[in-house]
Amino acid sequence: MKKNQSFTEGKILGPLISFALPVLLALFLQAMYGAVDLLVVGRFASASDVSAVSTGSQVMQTVTSIIVGLAMGITIQAGQKIGEKQPEEAGKVIGSGICLFAVLGIVLTAVLILAASPLADLMHAPEEAFAGTVSYIRICSSGLLFIAAYNVLGSIFRGIGDSRMPLITVAIACVLNIAGDLLFVGGFHMGAKGAALATMLSQGVSVLLSLLIIRKRELPFTFTRSCICFDKKRIGRILTLGTPIALQDLLVSISFLVILAIVNSMGLIASAGVGVAEKLCVFVMLVPSAFMQSMSAFVAQNVGASEFGRARKALFYGILTSLAVGVFMFYAAFFHGDLLSAVFAKDTDIIAASASYLKAFGIDCLLTSFLFCFLGYFNGCGNTTFVMIQGITGAFAVRIPVSYVVSLQPWASLFHIGLATPISTVVQIALSAGYFIYQSKKEKT
Repeated sequence: MKKNQSFTEGKILGPLISFALPVLLALFLQAMYGAVDLLVVGRFASASDVSAVSTGSQVMQTVTSIIVGLAMGITIQAGQKIGEKQPEEAGKVIGSGICLFAVLGIVLTAVLILAASPLADLMHAPEEAFAGTVSYIRICSSGLLFIAAYNVLGSIFRGIGDSRMPLITVAIACVLNIAGDLLFVGGFHMGAKGAALATMLSQGVSVLLSLLIIRKRELPFTFTRSCICFDKKRIGRILTLGTPIALQDLLVSISFLVILAIVNSMGLIASAGVGVAEKLCVFVMLVPSAFMQSMSAFVAQNVGASEFGRARKALFYGILTSLAVGVFMFYAAFFHGDLLSAVFAKDTDIIAASASYLKAFGIDCLLTSFLFCFLGYFNGCGNTTFVMIQGITGAFAVRIPVSYVVSLQPWASLFHIGLATPISTVVQIALSAGYFIYQSKKEKT
């Protein structure tokens, strides 16, 4: 595969899978961040540290989702400009995006450091894990500029059809994070603080090394120092495309934080169990997530080139491929969740709690094979407002109410609470299918 790939001609399935594989590997390695943190903490620290890492990492994931969602505005706009054969304009879009995210990173750093304790309280962090949760959030927040740079780099290269550079970036960070966890948590016994410190340092070094690699690359867009400026028009377009995605991701993440807060009120074992399950869920959802990101880049280029038929074919190919893998992931999560959970925890009660919650996400893995491909397609088309609407509907009209009502029942288990997620996914698929039919009819007329 070429380093910078055009998706607007030739075969569809082969290039789509070739592009999705590095994205999948990058997401896998990125998932290893939290997984290794939890794995090392679970082996070398206490249950309170496991709870602190799981709750703190959920808060940081929520913040990261804002950055990732906004960065999708760069992916879409840069991809469309490449499809339109406008390399100079693509470079200016990227320069404006760099300015935007530099400011955003600084603001979020200050806000999170000051709000770490109220956030831990809002999350109902167990008393034993409260101090560790606050420390985890504050240490990770001090590296938010690196998190912003890390995600902007990925969005730029996915937009130009290069999924290998983000893979290199995350691979560097993952290796450094593993080494840091073993040193700070396993060697110095720093618990949740050590896991946070390893995460922050690994991302910082990864960004610096990646920039050195990029300087030697030939890029398919024109980029000079003059491109790095606050261009109101281009930043406005990035925000127009990215804000609905960021808002959707934020509110969806908040819905999961609400569920985690509900579970935290059930005690330390339930809190730690869901924390383990959430880390495993990231792996279970890897393939649908990879196709969602890949679909956005593939469709954006074809929309820019007015190849709408190719974009629709890519959607169906993505659904079928993702579903084929989803069947195996469902089997592993639903029937062997205890074996998977035992990788990250040694306490039998935590393993049992995690396996119960994980069953629901096994079901959701089948459903997200449809939903995530739809969302990637709509993002690539620039229909990010609809993506926001369906996400908010699923989170606040279905997922939170269902999980809360179920949690009040005397027979409720973590599996029953977790079922709120696949139920909301069914509703979102119905909305997406209806909008796709509407959009297709509108294009024909």
